[in-house]
Amino acid sequence: MDDHSLDDFRRRWREELAQAQALRKRRRPRRPEVAPEHGEQASGYLALAQGLLEGAGRPPVARTTRAERQDSASRSRSPPAREGSGSREQLVDQLIRDLNEMDDVPFFDIQLPYELAVSIFQYLDRKDLGRCAQVSKTWKVIAEDEVLWYRLCQQDGHLPGSSISDHSHWKLIFQECRAKEHMLRTNWKNRKGAVSELEHVADAVLCDVHSHDGVVVAGYTSGDVRVWDTRTWDYMAPFLGSESEEDEPGTQPYVSFVRINNSLAVAAYEDGFLNIWDLRTGKHPIHRLEHNARIQALALGREDATVATASAFDVVMLRPNEEGRWQAAAEFEVQKLILIYSLEAERCLSKLGNALGDFTCVNLRDSPPNLVVSGNMDRRVRIHDLRTSGTTLSLSAHQLGVSAVQMDDWKVVSGGEEGLVSVWDYRMNQKLWEVHSRHPVRHIAFNSHSLITANVPYERVVRSADLDNFTTHRRHQGLVHAYEFSVDQSSLPLCRPSCDTTGRGWDLVLAFPRDGV
Repeated sequence: MDDHSLDDFRRRWREELAQAQALRKRRRPRRPEVAPEHGEQASGYLALAQGLLEGAGRPPVARTTRAERQDSASRSRSPPAREGSGSREQLVDQLIRDLNEMDDVPFFDIQLPYELAVSIFQYLDRKDLGRCAQVSKTWKVIAEDEVLWYRLCQQDGHLPGSSISDHSHWKLIFQECRAKEHMLRTNWKNRKGAVSELEHVADAVLCDVHSHDGVVVAGYTSGDVRVWDTRTWDYMAPFLGSESEEDEPGTQPYVSFVRINNSLAVAAYEDGFLNIWDLRTGKHPIHRLEHNARIQALALGREDATVATASAFDVVMLRPNEEGRWQAAAEFEVQKLILIYSLEAERCLSKLGNALGDFTCVNLRDSPPNLVVSGNMDRRVRIHDLRTSGTTLSLSAHQLGVSAVQMDDWKVVSGGEEGLVSVWDYRMNQKLWEVHSRHPVRHIAFNSHSLITANVPYERVVRSADLDNFTTHRRHQGLVHAYEFSVDQSSLPLCRPSCDTTGRGWDLVLAFPRDGV
């Protein structure tokens, strides 16, 4: 493009700018919509800029009438390019400077139906919706639609199972849930919250503890099985009775293992028997099964009625048939490896077993997608990536071996044989805090707002005659702690009543106490 053509283009361009500014001045002050000719003028600018960037020759000349302007914007002129790259760059720079001088160019002047606009906005996240709400009043109304924020709440897991008509102002609900999440994460990191110690059974030593959704079950050397509901801070835990009403608490063999889900509780005893309770029907067992060998491990499905027992390398899965009778559904052998199976494909997906020592604990269900966390007797906590079958992170956690572990999207909580409970931010590869008790940690379960830990002694014999003494209990009989991070420590009472209904027993509850005995 020669200098004469460039000067001619600049002259026409300034004329169009003057016409656009004149139209803007004549526009009514209260008119909510942008002048159509003004929007078409901006569309012509964009088409012109696109043609220049694509290497077009002489730009189209803008007309003064609407029909001629639309016809000019729709035509494509591509004569042989004669100007050099320097001339195009100067032309583009001039275009940018002219656009910067215009403070009211309506780049979006198409009026869409409201439903269609909401359908488009549903693909935006919360940050993008906030930016769109600042564009104009119309966009603000669309960006704050209840359907959009209800969808965001469901995607982030806030108020699951609720319908859009259950609440109003879903944007405020989303903001409150986000603020609560931030508060919980801050309390986790800064070790703020309440801690309570569940009441022990007199004349008995804690043998095993398990929990599900805040409900805790514990088995003792006396044969007793107790259940607590930490969600309501109800310390009056009932006993689960034996099969026969003649069997009094304390007359059964030791409880080896206990497990619980949303409807069932299972206890395995030293003599090889299993008691299964239905928590919805009563405190007496609905089934009593005899195992042909000493039970060394016990598992219970979280949702269904499936029980698995292990003796050495043999695993037996039990479940009720159509008539309600419990029977063996499958039997197989396991090795000292972590094998990940796909139930849909019915094949092994990954094998994790290259670490030295023996795996002592593993958690897949609570871990983020494609990640598995495990503990080992070699004192390390490992995070495995199922996509590569490799170890993404290895933490030197506990001196005597890892006995319990769980992770979520940002932290790992591990327990060791030496009695330490450690909280890690695995993204930063950093330990946040730890708390110690005398006995090995045998159970860890946490969610966003609570943590349950259990310290179970090696020895199952109480060495002191003063069995009701609190210090003796902490020293010999085991501990079950329930931590709550959804409350501010500054607003907690100094003490919390224990299970002693006589009014004489008050256990002082401080935040994260250390075992000083």
